[in-house]
Amino acid sequence: MRVAARGLTFDVRAGGPEGGEVVLLLHGFPQHGGEWDAVVPALHAAGLRTYAPDQRGYSPGARPTEVAGYRLPELVADAVAVLDALGVDTAHVVGHDWGAIVAWALAARHPERVRTLTAVSVPHPAAFGYALSTDRRQRARSAYMTLFRRVGLAERVLLAGRAVVLRRLLAGVGDSARVARYAQPMRGPGALTGALNWYRAMSGRDLKAVGPVPVPTSYVWSDRDVAVGRTAAQACARHVTGDYRFVVLAGVTHWIPDEAPGPLAEAILARVRPAA
Repeated sequence: MRVAARGLTFDVRAGGPEGGEVVLLLHGFPQHGGEWDAVVPALHAAGLRTYAPDQRGYSPGARPTEVAGYRLPELVADAVAVLDALGVDTAHVVGHDWGAIVAWALAARHPERVRTLTAVSVPHPAAFGYALSTDRRQRARSAYMTLFRRVGLAERVLLAGRAVVLRRLLAGVGDSARVARYAQPMRGPGALTGALNWYRAMSGRDLKAVGPVPVPTSYVWSDRDVAVGRTAAQACARHVTGDYRFVVLAGVTHWIPDEAPGPLAEAILARVRPAA
């Protein structure tokens, strides 16, 4: 389905019983709402209604050209506007990777719209900032962002040779067909630039403005994540004032929704059910 919000048009995957409590699923880089396809069957079976938008830069109808259009407040406003357009007052919010950053900020700034939060892979921005300032290994893990912020160069590197570097980055999601499912849309006009603009618009000021999260929260982290280390993961608890659970998936990489959809669905349902 397509949802008009804020003068943009978002492609949204919808499923589950129409009367069920709503779960808003926010994807990460460089994927799209389809990253939740293996997770949602368990949510639907539990009676939940799911909406998984292709976010700003990923939906062709929601792809501003200015980098400033991808600042975190804009991304959060999109999520709120999509809920408004769907007629949803409150939702259980789940986010992976960059989608987790949007989810953290949404829950901190608009807790009245968020029933529960399940953040996947990426911790609260303040916890991530702490790790960057204190842990040299986290700084090394995050070095790729320097390339991603380079306008033009990042696109050339990632897309060269039929997107071989981008495909290599996505290797953890599964077989070649699943890699292609994410890599191919990024080869469309302006698509990779829109996705990379999330990194280019990222600012310390916006991230520091994300306050404590008061809603019931689960943070799901995997111990083989090459992008987020244990220092950042363990610091996350300090920034949640609501009920908090830290869920560790052993032997799983960064691509949790693709690699471990069953355990992730269990973690989401364990968070959602007490509020149901």
